[in-house]
Order: sequence, then structure tokens, then C-alpha cells
Amino acid sequence: MTVKLSDIQDARKILKNIIIPTPILADARLSKEIGADAYLKAECLQKSGSFKLRGGYNKIHRLSEQEKKLGVVAASAGNHAQGVALAASLHNIKATIVLPDFAPLTKITATKNFGAEVILYGSTFDEALAHSRELQEKHGYTYVHAFDDEKIIAGQGTIGLEIVEDLPDVSVVVVPIGGGGIISGIALAVKTLLPHARIVGVQAENVASVNASLLAGKPVSSEGGQSIADGIAVKRPGELTLPIIQEYVDEIVEVSEEEIARGIFHCVQNNRLVVEGAGAAGLAALLAKKIKLKRDDTVCAVLCGGNIDPNLLARVLEQVLVRQGRYIMLKLLVPDRPGMLAILLNHVAETRANVIEVYHRRAMWLAPLGRVGIEMLLEVRDEQHGREVTKHLEHSGYHVEREGVGDWEE
Repeated sequence: MTVKLSDIQDARKILKNIIIPTPILADARLSKEIGADAYLKAECLQKSGSFKLRGGYNKIHRLSEQEKKLGVVAASAGNHAQGVALAASLHNIKATIVLPDFAPLTKITATKNFGAEVILYGSTFDEALAHSRELQEKHGYTYVHAFDDEKIIAGQGTIGLEIVEDLPDVSVVVVPIGGGGIISGIALAVKTLLPHARIVGVQAENVASVNASLLAGKPVSSEGGQSIADGIAVKRPGELTLPIIQEYVDEIVEVSEEEIARGIFHCVQNNRLVVEGAGAAGLAALLAKKIKLKRDDTVCAVLCGGNIDPNLLARVLEQVLVRQGRYIMLKLLVPDRPGMLAILLNHVAETRANVIEVYHRRAMWLAPLGRVGIEMLLEVRDEQHGREVTKHLEHSGYHVEREGVGDWEE
């Protein structure tokens, strides 16, 4: 084993007064839903918006003066970029960060704001990674890997020390997995100090390679797909991280995009926390009942990042509202005469539903001559209220069709 508890403890000394010892928050709603005491480690409130500063600072702090003079380079889908950029700026050294072209604008802007030189290269993370290695060779930069580095793992492991100290009764720790850096450090720290605790890793099922790698006994790549959890959309675990996962992690589960979206929504709705897809993965697994728990368990899910694009956040929240029956789309016909829409909207108002959008459809629906199609997006209290709105309109003489969520081909 290349990383030891003492390495994590040393990293903690280096990170003192640099990082935020993020809070562990009780989640009463989640506790009720899963039947066990649930807590959230709010690493989404960390400086740079994710846990990545811990490992990045620990790595850069230990560089020689010559290495610091030449600067550092890294490749990232976003969060590692910001962590390295901030760590480098705190040491007054140059950082060059290569991000793929698809990186969210918010993460690109934040990385630049921390003082790094940002290079957009390639349509995939692997292409960005390859280019960063070329820059390393050309300029003599020190490479700061996102996860497959002992000092990075040790820095991320300081989260585990905080969990054990702040929640000594913890019995299950749930951690998202991309390349495996954060779960390796946390698992090593928690299991060494609390051998009875279970460590559960969570991957996005669209980009899941760890279970296959454990089965193969070596890192293997997933076919790879897209995920709203871009922070853990890593096709292959690390050479260093996989053996640690194999020894210290008890179980790996996978979550769907819809389940991740529900996790993001839960944080906003119930905890007033903005969390990105990767950060919500552990919580998503709990909400989806993917992890077996006992009544006396004390569970801690690590919310590892909060750097979500505002446009994506808005789409996620809206889609979850649709799936929960809070937004409904109704389709009906009315006579094509002045005042007919006003009468329809008055009937809607009688139900206390809120009109979000209204569309007139003629040619698109091939509506009968003399009539006009109306589509209404309504906000209702819940699924039962939505059914009551539909029933009220039918009793008022309208033929109402309710549009479903839809099955889109991938």
C-alpha cells in the first residue's frame, strides 16, 4: 500500500487554515425516507466549490523550488482544474490547465478567475489529457494528476478524518467515484480508524468502470457515455486507486441520470444546497434504495462538489418537477372565437393551478376547422391536484389529454 494514514494526517497539517473543514449536516427528510440516521458532508461548500483543493494543495505544497519555478499542468473536466488553479495561485506559481471543449462555461470561467492559463483542447477528456502530457514534456511542468497520485489521494483523505471526528458513530459512508481519488483517501482514513464502518462507492451507470475493473483485477475502461455527473464521468479508474478500492471499499453501486437528478433536486429543496451531479451521486443512491441499511445505521453521504452550470440546474429542477407531477402539460380543443381562451383560463384559475405557459396549435395539430388546439403547462401542488385539475376541466365540457413525460430514444 503506497498511501498510509500517516500521509493523510500529514496532509491535514499542511491544509490547516487553507481549506474549510466543511460541515456535516443532519438530513431529517432523507433519514425518514431511508429509515436510518442520515447526514451530508457538505464538501460542495469547499473553496473552489469541491474537494479538489485538498489534494491539489497537498501536491503543490510539496514541490521543490525548481518545480514551483517551472509551474504545473493538469487536465480536468472542471473541478480538478479549479482546485489546482487555486492551489497554484496560493503558492504564486504558474498553472496551465487543459480542459476538453465540452467543459461547462462556469468551470472554465472559474478556473481562469483563479489565475490559471486555460487551454481548451479535444472533444473528450482523454484528448485533453494527452495534450496536457505533451505540454508537460515540452515545458518541464510538474503534472498534477486528478486522482492517480499518492499526495492527491492523501489530501482527499482528510475528508475521512473530518467525518470520523465529527460523526464518530458513522457506520456507512457513501462516496462518489470517478477515477477513485476521493474514495481511496476517505476509505483508507475511515476504515483504519473505524474498521466496522462500511464504505460504499457510487458511479454514474452511463460511465461505470470500477466494478468491471475489480472483476478483471486491473483498471479497464468503460465504453463511456454522457452524464450530468460530469465530475465522475471518468472512463477508467487509476492504477493506484483501484487496489485501495479493492481493499477498503465494501460495495460499488451505480445510479441512473434520473436518480442523480433527483439527488440534485433533494439538496436544493430540502437542504438549501446547490450540488452538481457528481456531488449528488451518493445521495442519489440512498434515495433510490440502492444501498442496504439497518435501522441503527448512521449514514454519511459526501456531497463532493457544487459546481453545476446554472442552465443545467434549471433543467434538472424542471424535469424533476415534471416527474413528481408538480408540472403538468394539458392538451385540449376550444372554439376558435374571441374570449374562448379567457374562459378556459378562468376554469383553470378555479382549481388554483398556476399557468406557466400557453400555446395555440392549429396547423401543427391539424386541429378541426373552427377550433384551435391549446397546450397549457401548469404548476400544481402534487399529482393528486393535477388529477383534480383535469377532472374539473372535463366536467366543464372540455376533452382533456394529459401529456406524459415521454420516452426518448437515446
